This record gives sequence, C-alpha cells and structure tokens, in this order.
Amino acid sequence: MVGKTMLLGSAMIAAMATTPVGAQPRDGSIADVAAGAASVTPREDGIDYRKGRLVMRITALTDSVLRIRIGRDGTLPEDASWAVLPAMRAAWARVTPTSDGFRTDALVVKVDAKTLALTVTDPAGKVITADTAQPIDLDGTAFTLRKALPIGEHIYGLGDKTGGTLDRRGKTFVDWNTDAYGFDSSTDPIYKSIPFFIGVGGEGGSYGVLLDNTWRTWFDFGHKAADTLAMGGPDGPIDYYIIAGPTTREVVRRYTDLTGKAPLAPQWALGYQQSRWSYGSADEVRRLAETFRKDRFPIDVIWLDIDYQDRNRPFTIDRKAFPDFKGVVKQMRDDGIRIVAIADLHVADLPNQGYAPYDSGVAGNHFVHAADGSVYVGPVWPGPSVFPDFTDAGARAWYGTNFKGLLDDGVSGIWNDMNEPAIFDTPTKTMPLDNIHHIASDQFAPRDATHAEIHNVYGMENTRATYDGLRTLRPNERAFVMTRASYAGGQRYAVTWTGDNSATWDHLKLAVHQMINLGLSGFSYGAADVGGFTGGPSPELLTRWFEIATFTPIFRDHSAKGTPRVEPWVDGPEQLAIRRRFVDERYRLMPYLYALADQNARTGDPIMRPVFYDYPQAIGASCDQSMSFTLGGDLLIAPPPHMESPQSYDVCLPAGGWYDYWTGKPVSGTGGNGLDAGVQAEARTGAGGGEIKLTETPALDRLPVFVRAGAIVPRQPLVQSTAETPDGPLELDVYPGDDCGGTLYADDGHSMAYQGGAYARQTVRCTVTDKGISVTFGKRQGSFAPWWQAVRVVVHGWQGKGSATLGNNDVPASADAANETISATIAPPTTETTVTFAKD
Repeated sequence: MVGKTMLLGSAMIAAMATTPVGAQPRDGSIADVAAGAASVTPREDGIDYRKGRLVMRITALTDSVLRIRIGRDGTLPEDASWAVLPAMRAAWARVTPTSDGFRTDALVVKVDAKTLALTVTDPAGKVITADTAQPIDLDGTAFTLRKALPIGEHIYGLGDKTGGTLDRRGKTFVDWNTDAYGFDSSTDPIYKSIPFFIGVGGEGGSYGVLLDNTWRTWFDFGHKAADTLAMGGPDGPIDYYIIAGPTTREVVRRYTDLTGKAPLAPQWALGYQQSRWSYGSADEVRRLAETFRKDRFPIDVIWLDIDYQDRNRPFTIDRKAFPDFKGVVKQMRDDGIRIVAIADLHVADLPNQGYAPYDSGVAGNHFVHAADGSVYVGPVWPGPSVFPDFTDAGARAWYGTNFKGLLDDGVSGIWNDMNEPAIFDTPTKTMPLDNIHHIASDQFAPRDATHAEIHNVYGMENTRATYDGLRTLRPNERAFVMTRASYAGGQRYAVTWTGDNSATWDHLKLAVHQMINLGLSGFSYGAADVGGFTGGPSPELLTRWFEIATFTPIFRDHSAKGTPRVEPWVDGPEQLAIRRRFVDERYRLMPYLYALADQNARTGDPIMRPVFYDYPQAIGASCDQSMSFTLGGDLLIAPPPHMESPQSYDVCLPAGGWYDYWTGKPVSGTGGNGLDAGVQAEARTGAGGGEIKLTETPALDRLPVFVRAGAIVPRQPLVQSTAETPDGPLELDVYPGDDCGGTLYADDGHSMAYQGGAYARQTVRCTVTDKGISVTFGKRQGSFAPWWQAVRVVVHGWQGKGSATLGNNDVPASADAANETISATIAPPTTETTVTFAKD
C-alpha cells in the first residue's frame, strides 16, 4: 500500500542500504549536504533516500509516471496540490527493487546514492531524462534542479509563453502571472504560469516534467549552459513529476490524467465570436447582430466587456445603456446568438452603499487581507477594490453565488479578466507579496499564506470559483468560463486566451505558437484576439488572421477601445467575402470540430497540434514549418512562414499521402496535380522520409490546407449559428489511405445529459481493395438521436465510373470525373453497416 515500506530480503537490503551520515545540512549542492552515500529505504511503490536531514522520495504513480519529492529538513513537502488531482497523487504502481533504484514495466530508475542524481531509462536502456552530476543546489529556501539537455532535444509547453519560436530550447522563462499589456515576442513573464514542459527528440523519446510549485519559479532550457536544463524557485516545495512517453501524445495524455481533462465545451463555443472593448449599449448590440444576419455571416457569441456594468462594478448592469438587459439577451438568444459577459475578480470597495457583493463578502470574511490584518484595498477598474480569497473553499462557494443575476438574465458564459491579479498604480502591477490568503482547500492543512506563494494560482482559483458557481446554479448546463491567468490544471475550469496582443504580423505568428503550446500544456481551448487587441490591423492582416483562426479552437475577434473597428465588414466587400468564405468553412466543419472536442474531453489530445504530435518524423522536415499545425491530426494547415512579406515558400507534408482540402484531390507530387491554383509539388525524401515538398505562392484569398490520406472527415450544410439545425444530409468525406477512419459525435450541444449517455458516437472505417473501397460504420454508441436524417458518403480520389451497395442492396451512386469523387446517400446507420463502392 502507499506509504508502507516493502519488506525485502536481508541480502537485497544490505546491497542497497548504506550507513547514514549525521552531518547537518547547509547551503550548497547535495554533495555538500553530507559526505558519503545516502541511506536507502525501499518501498512497494518506489524508494526513499536520506542524506543528513535531506530526504528524497521517488514513487511510481503508474508504470510511466514518477513523482519526486525532496525535503530539506528531514520531512517531505506536504502531500497536497492545486494542480494534480487527489486520485492521481494517491495512485501507485508496484515496483521491482534493483541495486541502484527500481524498475516498473515501462521505466528503469537509477539513483547515484552519493549525489542523488536521477537517471530514468526505458527497459532497453535508452535515456529518457537524466540529472547532471550536480543535480540539486540549495540556497536557504531557494533551490535549483539540473538535468542533462542532449543536443538533439527540443522543448515545448509552458503554456502560452512567448519567445519568438515554438521551441523553448535556448531560452529562459519565469513563471509569475503578469498583466503584460503590450507584450511582444520577447516579453516574459506574461499572464499564465504553467510549469510543465515536454522534451522531444531524445533517445528515449518524448517525456514531460511538471514542477508543482506555485512560487516565482524559473526554467533555463540550455540558455546559460547549452547542455543543461535547469529549473528552480525561491521557496516552496521541491515536488515534481516525470512523465514518460515515448510519444508526445502519450506524454500529453498522461499529463492531463495528472492535472485533469478540459470538460466538453458547449458546441456554441466552437462558433464564431465577436467582441470589443466595448459594445456599450443594447442598441449597439442589436445593430451588430442585425448586420451579421443581414450579411449572412455566421456568428454564435457576442461578448460584453466592462462597459455594460454600472461604473465598472462587477455583478451590476448599467441601466441607462441596457434598460432591459434581460430582454436584449433573450432577443439575441432567439436569434441564435449567446451573450458572454465579463466579471473581473475584484469587488468594488463600497461599504454601506447597498452593493451586495461587497456586503456579503465582508460579512463572510471572504476577502484577502493585508499584512496588518486589515482587508486589502487596491485600485482597479471600479476604483478602490477588494479581492476574494479564492484559496478558501468557503470564499469560492460564496463568490459563485454572485453569478445568479447574470444567469437569470440569460447570460451563457463568464469572462474572468484581470485575474493575475492586476492592480493599478503599483510598480509590481499586482498586490503586495506579504498580503495574506487563507488556505482551506485541496487537502492542504488549513493555514495562512502570503501572496508570494499564492500569486500564480490565484487566477486559476478565481476561474474555479466561477466554474463551480455556474455549475451549482445551473447544474444541467455546461459552464463556459474564459480566463486570462491560470496555473497547471486550470483547463479543468476555463478556456483561455493569450491576453492583450497587438495588431501586427509578428503577433499573428506568435499566436499560432502560443496556442500550440497551450494545447500541449493541457489548455486545448486556446484563443488569441483575432486582429490584435491593441493598434489596428491592415485589411490584409485581418483577413489572414480570419483565415488561420478558422482552424483554431476558439475563434474570437476582439479589439480595444479607441482602436479601429475590426468587425468582418469594416474593410469592404472584397475582404468581407474572403473572411465569410473561411468562417462558412468552419461551420461546415463543425461535426469534425465537435468530435475533436469530445476526443479532447476523453483523452486530453489537443484540438490544435504541432505537426510532430501525430507525425514525429516532421521534427526533421526540410521545410520551414514555423507556422504549420494540424487540426486534430487529419487536417494540416500551412500558412506562409513570412506573411508580412509574401513570397513563395515550401510546405513539407509528412510521409503517408495527402489530399488538397479545397479541391479534394490527391497530392501526387507530379507538378501540382490535384492541388489548388498557385501550388507546385515535387516528391522527395527528406529527413523524415517520404515527405512531399510543395512550393506555395501566397495569395490573400488562399490558405493551404491538406487532409491526411486515410482521414474520414464529417461536414454539414452551412448554418448561421450552431443553434440552427442543418438542412440536408451529413457529408462524410472519405480520403482513402492507410489507417483509414474517423469519428462521428453529437449531443444536444449544451447540457450535461451526455454524461448520462445522451450522446451519439460512431466510428467509421474504410478499406481499399483493387475492386474499390468499403466504408464501414460501427455500431452507434449512446442514446442521442443526431440531427442528420441522411448521410452522404463522398469518396475522394476516385477514377472513372462506379456503383454502390449497402449490404446486399444496390444504392444510387454518382461519380464526378472532374472532382474525382463518387458518392452515395444512405439512411444513418445505427448498427454495423458497410457501404461498398465498386469500380465499373
């Protein structure tokens, strides 16, 4: 059992244990703490080491996940966490002791008993991660951990950190949630602290490390020393996890096992969303909605920034600007448009003025205190403000009750901003580090803690209070929360965006990198303000941003007060037509997107991914892939790497075969056959082997998108919002190739009923033979009846005529020589059913 020492034979214990040295610890490296070797105590789930008063415990939570805790004073850090789920911290795997560590079915753990240097390999001896010769430094309460960084290893993750490239190698970062208005590609720290990174390309495959410490931690990925990965903090627990792959997919899935999966979002969250600081009146909101519907531009959400409130006070309504707030929200809902409203975490400091959030918060002692014991007051949007004590479960429960009025008015989601927390008129941009929070939550022993410890987790706990409040008030509805600040595990409560970005080409490129790394860090629902929050985009920049955002998880157009408008129509009919064509395509792809959301909720796989996530050989591609990414692995999007100065560029498609998304034809590598205009192709063998290299000539109205050979992609007739039922059959586009398959998923799009089985999930496979192709629907799972009354199966890459059968019955088939397709329409199968297309 966990916590009990395994009883071993005396010979094994004698081989493993050494006499402890009684020297007292002092600052310096582990080797300085006590001379000689550590004493060793084996456990059923791992091993303990002790040198003087320093103790290190290594345990196996699973065969592929290790936890390492180091205590400076003879005791281990508290077994509690804001990030890691209690069930995972309690998990354990039985290990097999060895003379220098232990092994699991997947890992071999070796420890140098003199230096406590840790090496983790796979059973074949390939190194997954290894400490340096001097693995641990202690300096008072501060600590540094060092691991080897092989030359061929790349580093990803850390949430939406900047850095100018997707790869973190060669850079240093600090985790300290910061209101980083005006940030650029070299700004650090910024809004979030996600102390999790992934090593890719080492001899043992991919691995991940989560440093579970909420203080101002730091990471050096070969910056100070090219061959060393270092991390540390000024205080707090030395408590970290090593997650083995060997694939990046396995690392991300296991990381989200540790810290939680993002809950399935409401389907409307995947639609187009329009925002600005601010749409300041009911009339403006109505005019905005009317223009979208008149222009036949699909939309699902309008966001309300702080100006809908009475003097910027959270949980209030400006009744002059919105005399019938509930009425306009209902009018929008009737038109298929949801309202998401901002609720900053601060509460206006308004004693004796009838402001209920303040009065009830004071009555319950729910606010953060200053070091002198008084309630802390700091200036933010409403003026002097107080701040809920979100590390206290009682304060979180109280905070959640404040959303009742907004939900009663029909608001569908909440936007938590300013939750780093951001404070005005202070040099640090945040509250004093000696402010006092009360911890009463998450298996922590109840105690007070300074803001220096709580700062990085404060925004996440704000979103937790919001999410839990929405779920309590509307238990049958999915809660939608957007946050700016968070910590590891925050994906359990909120989607996120990259903060106050700028209207520049550099920020568009940065947004792609940030969203990819967010997905690798558990936050699959990532967004960046389309067009840029500050400044004003050129027509070409805004259009290109719309095109790329079409294939990202959350698509929100947002801009700042005092900047040029960025609604889709602002640059005239030509730009509007391009933007609408791409947004239309997003709505046609909604069944594919929603199936990815379901997959993410179940597995943790990101929606938007780096190409190497599904195609590891892409790490060695011969092209500049700095802007390439996939949507769920089956669609590869390849924007120009230098969008600010259009020029021809190369796109490398991984081995295995691809189709052009826009034409539906195979990419043959023979001079552009099957490709959209402006593309030429050549077959070649790159570092990844068998890649296809394309030369793309950028055009503003074109974005290269490719489909994996073997993908089955569901699409639907165009709608103007997800509230509208598509009129016509579900289209199932089959792109023959290896590992041919896809998934259909549907539910009611907004409630929790899917958790009780009210969903429809169905796998579809295809098999290619010399005589044709068979498309097989698996048995449908779940009790939900999806919207489609028919399914049109379209096979791409078809040459000549053909016929179709459903079981033993002929069905009408239509071959299209120009588009190289054959199709047939059938009733939606609920049991295993095969449609066969035969060549004539």
